[in-house]
Amino acid sequence: MEIDYALLGLIALALIIFILWLVRRNIKDEKKFEKDSIQSELKPEKHGKDHV
Repeated sequence: MEIDYALLGLIALALIIFILWLVRRNIKDEKKFEKDSIQSELKPEKHGKDHV
């Protein structure tokens, strides 16, 4: 039984690209989550008839 190193290399390359894509997406989602959570904590002031 021979090992096809070209196929093994392609699979390894595909796995590395997939892992890098997941890490990059996770970082992007984390930044968006932090931004959204900060914005939800900061409530805008109400300006209307009740505001004196």
